[in-house]
Parts: sequence; C-alpha cells; structure tokens
Amino acid sequence: MSESNSTPSPISGSRLDERDDEHDLTTDLDLGFDGAEDMLRAWRQGMRPDPDLTVSQWADRHRKLSSRASAEPGQYRTARTPYLREIMDALSPRHPAQRISFMKAAQVGATEAGNNWIGFVIHHAPGPMLAVLPTVEMAKRTSRGRLDPLIAESPALRERVNPARSRDAGNSMLSKEFPGGILVLTGANSATGLRSMPARYIFLDEVDAYPASADEEGDPVTLAEARTTTFSHRRKVFLVSTPTIRGISRIEREYEASDQRRYFVPCPHCGAMQWLQFERLRWDKGRPDTAAYHCESCERPIAEHQKTQMLERGEWRATAVSADPHSIGFHLSALYSPLGWKSWSQIARDWLAAQGSEEMLRAARNTLLGETWVESGDAPEWQRLAERREAYAGVQIPVGGLFLTAGVDVQKDRIEIDVWAWGRGLESWLVDHIVIAGGPDDPACWDKLTGLLGRTWQHANGAVMPIAKLAIDTGYEAAAVYAWARRQGFDQVSPIKGLEGFNRATPVSGPTFVDATIGGKRLRRGARLWSIATATFKTETYRFLRLERPSDEDRSLGVCDAPGTVHLPDWIDTEWLKQLVAEQLVTVRNKRGYAHLEWQKMRERNEALDCRVYARAAAWILGADRWDEATWRRLEAQAGVETRPPVAPATVEGMASEPTTPIPPKAGTPTTPRRKRRAYTPNFMRD
Repeated sequence: MSESNSTPSPISGSRLDERDDEHDLTTDLDLGFDGAEDMLRAWRQGMRPDPDLTVSQWADRHRKLSSRASAEPGQYRTARTPYLREIMDALSPRHPAQRISFMKAAQVGATEAGNNWIGFVIHHAPGPMLAVLPTVEMAKRTSRGRLDPLIAESPALRERVNPARSRDAGNSMLSKEFPGGILVLTGANSATGLRSMPARYIFLDEVDAYPASADEEGDPVTLAEARTTTFSHRRKVFLVSTPTIRGISRIEREYEASDQRRYFVPCPHCGAMQWLQFERLRWDKGRPDTAAYHCESCERPIAEHQKTQMLERGEWRATAVSADPHSIGFHLSALYSPLGWKSWSQIARDWLAAQGSEEMLRAARNTLLGETWVESGDAPEWQRLAERREAYAGVQIPVGGLFLTAGVDVQKDRIEIDVWAWGRGLESWLVDHIVIAGGPDDPACWDKLTGLLGRTWQHANGAVMPIAKLAIDTGYEAAAVYAWARRQGFDQVSPIKGLEGFNRATPVSGPTFVDATIGGKRLRRGARLWSIATATFKTETYRFLRLERPSDEDRSLGVCDAPGTVHLPDWIDTEWLKQLVAEQLVTVRNKRGYAHLEWQKMRERNEALDCRVYARAAAWILGADRWDEATWRRLEAQAGVETRPPVAPATVEGMASEPTTPIPPKAGTPTTPRRKRRAYTPNFMRD
C-alpha cells in the first residue's frame, strides 16, 4: 500500500493519529456498527497524548522475565543493568531523540532493552512498529523465543495481544496486532517485508549482520527508515549491534555520526569518573583469575565485587558533538557486564585464548570490547610469493590435498580456469592453470570446458581425483554460462555472481532460481545461481598468503604448515602471481563523509585472484567449512592418506566429531563412505 495515497486503518493495526480530516474517517466507517466502534475506539486512543511513563519505568512496573527466554526469570529490574536506563528512556515518546544507536559487546542486556521498548509501545504508546532482524528466519526465531514469552509473562501485554489461536486473531509469527497499533517482524534480506507498511517505530537489531542489499533493492536500513516518512517528527529509530569490521560496520558509522556517549563510573577509591577501557584490565602472567581493573587516576586495583556500586553511580556523557541534535549514540563493552554475567577474569581468559588466531582475535574484539576489527587488506609482494614457490616432487596433487575445486573466469576472448586442491584447515595447493582460447561465442570453447569436468588429476598416493565442484562466474555473457551449466547438471557445476560487501557469517548464499535461455527458448527458473561476497574471500586469501611458513629446523621437529596455508607450484609464472595480488583493500568516503572498505584493482588483470575466489566459493558450496571429523577422515581414506589428528577440525553446528575406524585405502579407487545420521557427505563422495 502506498504511503502517499492511503493510510492503514486501526483494524489492521496502524494508528490514525496522522489523519486530520474527520470527514475521511467517518467515510471509512461503512463497516457495520461493530467495525465502526472498534475503529473509533482505536482512533480515540491514538489521539491521546503520550504517557509520562518512561520505558525503564514501564519495565520495572510491568515486565516479567520468562524462564524460557531469560537466565534470571521474574520481575525485570533496571537496577540490574543501570547503564540501560538512559538508553531505554531515550526511546520514550517525550524524549527529543529520534535516532538512537547502541554499539555494544555481547552479554550487556541490549536485547532485553529492545524487548522492553516493544512492550512499552504495545501497552502505553501504541502505533505501527517494525522490528528488523538480519534474516526472516531469525525474525521467526525471535518471535517464538523472545516475543511470545514477553507477551505471555506480562499481564499488561497479554490482555492487549490476542493469543494466536485462529486466523483472525491478529497474532501470527511475524505480526502482532494490538489496540491502536501493530508490530511487524521481518528480515533485512526481504525487501517486501521492509516496505510492508508505514511505521512510527523502527527497531533494527544486529544491523552489522544485515546483507549489503535486500533482494538487490538497496540498503536494508535505508529501506526500513523510509517507512517513517509520514511520522517525521514523532518517529523513533533504534539501531543495535555488535560491531564487525572497521570501515564497513553500520553500527560504528551510526555511532561516529552521533554524540558518542560513554558510561562513566566512579573509582571506589578516589572517586575519579572514567569510562572502562580494556587496556586497564590487568592480571598476573598466566593467571587470568587475578584480573582487576586499575583506576586511570590513582592506579589502584578495583576488585570485581566493587563493580555493582560503580555501575549504580555511573552516568552517560557525550564525548562528541553530533551534526544532528536528534541523533544520539551509546557504546558499551563487556567490562560493564553485571556480576554473574561476564566477569573480568572470564574476559581475560577469553582474550588469552584468542591469541594466535586472527579470527578469534576479531571475534574477541567485537564481542568483548564492542569495537570494530581493523582488517588488513595489504597484499604480499608478488616477489615474496615467487620465492615461496614449491616443487611438488613430480606429483600433481601433494599428500595433503583431499579434494579439488575449480574457479572459472569467462572473458571476451578466453576462459581461464584454476584448479585448487584443498585439505584440512583449508590448506590449499594450486594444481593446474588452464586457458581456453575462443571465448563464450565459440562452441568449441565450451566443449573443451566440458571435457575438463571429466578429467582427473593424480594424487601423490596414486588415487585419481576429478573436480568435485566447479564455480563459474556469470558476470560476462550470463546467458551462455547458464545454458552451459544447465547442460552439465548442477551437482558438479555452480554458476555464481559476485556481490559487493563483506558477509562473514554467510559469504555464499543461495541457490536462487533464475531464468535461462536455452536454444533460443526462455525457461523460467531454468538455472540456479549462487551469490558470493567476494570481498570476504579476497580478505581471507590475502590473510592466508601472509601466513609465515615453518623453518627447516621447525619442520624437522614436526611443525606443520598453519591452517589456511596457500601452496604455489614452481611452474607458475610471474604474471599469474601479479594477478593474484592485483587488488588492494582501501577506505573510500562518500559525499556525506561516511567511510567504507572497498577492493580496488592496482593493475588491470586480476584473473588469478578471481579464479581463486571462485574455487574457494566452490569449496564452501560443497560444505568444506562445515564438515565433521568423520567426513575428513573418509576423504583421507579415499586419497590413501594416513588418518591423522585434525589441524583445524570443522564440525557441523550442533554435532560433535566422532572418531571412526579408518577405511583401508586402495590407490586410484575412491571408496564410498557409510553415511551417518546428520553427517554431511558431499556429492562427489556418494554412489
């Protein structure tokens, strides 16, 4: 429904307080006596002034925590997390702020603050409200796990939201109607959900996990905020997230554009007000249990048990001047977590455990400190890579390689293919580089690419391996690529499309069905397309290329290459090496001054990097990032490799690895593994 020519009626959940033409209202009442009564009642409620009660006061009076959704069930107490009081009260209708951002660590109570706001709106300030989660599936889980208990356990809400017992109850999984308003939940990946209705209140949760574009229709945050246009001076937009990567983090951008508030607490010894910084959390070497915070003024150690009193006496202070007086922002680290949630000693343990792993350090910085991770996009010098080229001792696939993928880049006059072998911990070896002359207009070119699917490469132990998955880019001559991929079947071939932006949680999404033209005939949903966040895999590739190799002395002591190590053969030329490091991660600022990270070419040709990214995406599609220990052992058995302890085990989420008895291998004859319940077995390992 367009905002410009119609307004939802209160029966569908939206308020009529934006309408000032009473004649239009009475005209709409041609619904029978009961319908007119309901509409008038909702309209009168919508015209009432907003209550003086704040969100935190409402929560302390009406909010009940369910044992289903909270570790501390019972009456909600803002005093448990006093730093949330000002954040919640800024969401109250009478507070002048219209845009509130909260950049935070994990386990500080942000989700419950958002739930309190939802309860307050339903009970005391009804109006149309939109809550956006990263995906529609997450919105459904939030509805079941958070909102249903919120409504069921709080009598003030239970009497306003009908139970979902019938089709016309107004209470479904993604829609909760109440007198004078409606709450709609949707995912940032759904453009349809984001433009579903006008909204006075917008709750944007975990915005850094949103996709770069919603169904390729634009930024999800921008699409959602467009819903508030008709409520210009009475809107509230609440953006919450744990940050991710510097330069592309949405919540960091919002926080930096605000007045940047920090929570200052008094030192129990000298009374100096300060905001807690990780650098001042100190402990004895190897003894994280001795962690204590040291005052920046008197340098005396502060014990964990003194934190409660510090939080009670704390206050938010702006540390910057916002260009928009209606935009405020808050930042909080896990150092502020109340007693019983995340202790200082646990933070110290988690930080120590993350040392040595860039991925774990990034997660620790995001979830413990509530700060962005500075991504290193520097490519290693091609000369350094040239010095590290290896002789594969006369074999095509070294011992560690357990399966093959290929990345295909289609150019105007040629098709370039790189074949990579992959092992445990995503260790990889380039095993072949092929250039097929002719381009996509030449049928013979496609015939040669088809022949490549039936070709095999020999493993060091004598087994032969075909390409398990080939990922081919559709950026040039997509119709020809779709037609060829459809003829080959989708088990071995995956057409892909590169997307801008980073998505570490799911760098590959799909497949989605797209139309294809086969033999001049248009087939609806004739091809399957995978979407690839190429920036994520480029960053990973450069990180892997920078890994240090063990010295000869270390190797003699049994030290192996680190997980992710990239091995390059001695036969690859310098042009290919230059193509592999042809791009650079740079910070770009738009006209409004917002910064974002972007991969840019430093030289014209970059096919080697593109093919590497496509081959890596093929490994993801196969499931290599999610295989359990049993799957890796079966692959080793097929290749004739002795089963060994995992370097970096990959397990299916929610399923522990199980030791299995190795299958006696026979070189050149891949065995068919016995499938276990819930264990993922890739297609190339099946009958």
